Amino acid sequence: MTTLPTSAAVLTPQAVIPQAVIPQAGTPQALSQDAPDPQVLTPELLRAWAWHKQGLDGSLQGADAADVFSRAGWARSVGGANPYLTLFARAGTSRAQADADVLSLNIHELPTARGCTYVLGQGDFAWGLQIGRDAAVAPFRVLARMGVERGEITLLEEEILHALAEAGNPLDPKQLKDLLGDSVRNLGEEGKKKGAATTLPTALGLLQADGRIRRVPANGRLDQQRYAYTLWGLPPTAMDDDAARSLLLQRYLGWTGGATVKQSQWFTGFTLAHTKAALAATGAVEVPTANGEVLWMMPDDVGRLASFEAPAEEQIQLLAGTDSLVLLRRNSGELFAEEDKGKQVLGSTLALQADLPDHPIFDRGRIIGLWQYDPRKSRIVYWLFDGATPAVSRRIAEVEAWIRDELGDFRSFSLDSPASRQDRIDALDAAG
Repeated sequence: MTTLPTSAAVLTPQAVIPQAVIPQAGTPQALSQDAPDPQVLTPELLRAWAWHKQGLDGSLQGADAADVFSRAGWARSVGGANPYLTLFARAGTSRAQADADVLSLNIHELPTARGCTYVLGQGDFAWGLQIGRDAAVAPFRVLARMGVERGEITLLEEEILHALAEAGNPLDPKQLKDLLGDSVRNLGEEGKKKGAATTLPTALGLLQADGRIRRVPANGRLDQQRYAYTLWGLPPTAMDDDAARSLLLQRYLGWTGGATVKQSQWFTGFTLAHTKAALAATGAVEVPTANGEVLWMMPDDVGRLASFEAPAEEQIQLLAGTDSLVLLRRNSGELFAEEDKGKQVLGSTLALQADLPDHPIFDRGRIIGLWQYDPRKSRIVYWLFDGATPAVSRRIAEVEAWIRDELGDFRSFSLDSPASRQDRIDALDAAG
């Protein structure tokens, strides 16, 4: 890792890394002796349990944004509005407050698990970047096959740092490319075919993975993908990679309330060997369920689950299709009631799809409908399996007003547009 010039090191109070609890290696218990009778752990109860663990039952109302992401899971970004709705649904956070938290580095969007971008709380910045380091290195392997040596990228990294230090303000990729001139190599048609038109993105990715630079949203908002880069100087963690992987799996099992090995591997991108080692380090235990599935859980959660009771009253939330409740385990099919699993929209059976075609409407962890936002008419269009109760109608109106007044639109990802989702909007409107 290259040391920043003294004048370029930008250390903020938020960049100081708290002492994280580093899991110690151990042997996972084969089965938890404290686990409830498997027949009690029905899909209905486990949906409500995951709902509770995600803080969607009101238990995170008014919480700080960084605390929401620490307790409920990092928010997948991809230039969409999911991070905003994640905070609004759980804590009632306004867009203005979320943007202020981004500006103050209380929360930030960073590449982490599987190299994907998530919005994290400041206490997770350094080890979250460490988790994504291998994904940042991977593009260089493509460049190496085209004759680019590591020394060339190292030199380019140094020139980027110098350019940012000289500028004294964030620079976007085009500005950097213009300033760096021939130091950025054009890799021609071969590079374009392999997704590496120039050497600049690889150098930027490596610098970001090291915490030496960070991306700044062009207009301060998370629901777009136009960025500039600025110097950072984030201190690294004291963890080795095994400890970082164990900490992620410990957090993940806490966020989900329990997951299968396959589900945890999908989120983390860990090999089976790394997954087993991390499970051993966390002390996770196996918990059989009524449908025959075995979930890995943190020991403290096993006891809490044994005494958990599903809420008796409706708890309605409109969430993004990339919300942590759905995305962390990518198990939307399990979030439908049995009688709803055969229902179709636009000819597709919803419960058979890995990813939902529209945003879900939930009641205590169960998907009860779908929604989209129509910015032409400033309203939410929706389709409910069983019609709207007063609680459902009230929550739809609240989220509709929030999107209209604070966001203006609700994009799933940066290139999502009203025109691109018009067929979905029309289909839901007709079905509703």
